[in-house]
Amino acid sequence: MKAMATDSEEPQDEEAGRGRPSSYKPEYAAQAEKLCLLGATDDDLADFFGVSDRTITRWAIVYEDFCRSIKIGKAASDDRVERSLFRRATGYTYDAVKIFMPGGAQEPVYAPYREHVPPDTGAMIFWLKNRRRGEWRDKPDEQGSDNTLTIRVIGGLPDGEKSD
Repeated sequence: MKAMATDSEEPQDEEAGRGRPSSYKPEYAAQAEKLCLLGATDDDLADFFGVSDRTITRWAIVYEDFCRSIKIGKAASDDRVERSLFRRATGYTYDAVKIFMPGGAQEPVYAPYREHVPPDTGAMIFWLKNRRRGEWRDKPDEQGSDNTLTIRVIGGLPDGEKSD
């Protein structure tokens, strides 16, 4: 069963004896890690635990094990997405099977084959804009390393002009 808490839940100040006791339980850390491995956001965690997203943030500040679990789960999930984006950008091949049921046949026919997914230019651009910002950003840096303006000539100089 889900633990229920309100938006106004505050960690208890044990020294002063003030504040409401937290509804946090140590087993929440393992649950949060598993949810984050599946791609859960802080809003998803709040919904699962029946608290506000502010409470999730407070728990991450107050309880080290909860914070660590969230970071581990999100990092693993992000790594999986990064690998998928890389595969999409570079293309890949996988084994597949087509199943046919010819007319008059008693059993289906299984035809294994290799499917090729070509590289995707959108994924390539996204990858390069993030990994090689200097070379792939939308607006190139017009300032040289010595803060002098660099003029880029595309397609050569107009007729009759000579370069120095």
